[in-house]
Amino acid sequence: MRTVPRTSRSEFKLGITLALLAALGFSMKAVFVKLAYESAKVDAITLLTLRMGLSLPIFLLMSRGAFSSLRQLSRADQLRILFLGMIGYYGSSLLDFMGLAYISAGLERLILFTYPSITVLLGVMFMRKKLEKRILLALLLSYAGIALGFLHDASVTSDKIALLTGSGLVLGCAVFYAIYSAGSESVIRKLGAARFTALALTVTSLTTFAHFLIARPVSALNLPWQVYGYSSAMAIFSTVLPIFWQASAVRYIGAERAVLVATLGPMLTILLSWLTLGEPVSVAQLAGTVLVVGGVMLVGKSKSK
Repeated sequence: MRTVPRTSRSEFKLGITLALLAALGFSMKAVFVKLAYESAKVDAITLLTLRMGLSLPIFLLMSRGAFSSLRQLSRADQLRILFLGMIGYYGSSLLDFMGLAYISAGLERLILFTYPSITVLLGVMFMRKKLEKRILLALLLSYAGIALGFLHDASVTSDKIALLTGSGLVLGCAVFYAIYSAGSESVIRKLGAARFTALALTVTSLTTFAHFLIARPVSALNLPWQVYGYSSAMAIFSTVLPIFWQASAVRYIGAERAVLVATLGPMLTILLSWLTLGEPVSVAQLAGTVLVVGGVMLVGKSKSK
């Protein structure tokens, strides 16, 4: 019987560990946002400004060579990075933060996890890719799961308008991120994921800062230390580190395994929101999570094929 070399086993374990850490970090983002909202009167654009302001210096430090790569790109690719940076992290994150003011962290994560299937649909609609039966089944599973999660939240809230508003905002976030995911493929091939991410996040940060300066006075940043604490944790543990953890996990175990580990995200968010925010958990919500994760796994298998 052929044995796996010690180095391969250790790298595999390291890759799985990094993928788990990335899933945990991304799952904690909604919890940090909700905790910040509970600790002080702060709005979405101010909180997003703190997140990006604290994240950007780290990204610039870790990706110093990214900006020199701009010369290698055509004007069309440079404009694409500008557009994707604005819609992918700024637009989607702003809608996400706004939605979290209305709905639970668990439902938010379920809705966000539809972005892989939306990405595939965009490819079918605009890039002439084939729509497989597997994708249709994935869509049915995902949206059936969201429906169960929505019913769970509807059963524990009296403000149905807020629930609909928050769900719509987060669904818009998923659509924006799907556009980012589909549109970034060609640029990533030319620059690499790390350089592209650094450039896109720089565009996001500058756009966020401009929005904040137009919409809010600088005095709006005079906030309790708890908000800065949660924002710092979100910047480090739910933005910077997970992105690099995920990239390293893909290096060691491949994209398909890394994506499969990431499907633990909704369950982790539900668990963390129950432990830290006291959000109720129901059988319907857990069943919805299983359906959404199943849909994501089907999309992943389709892409792998």
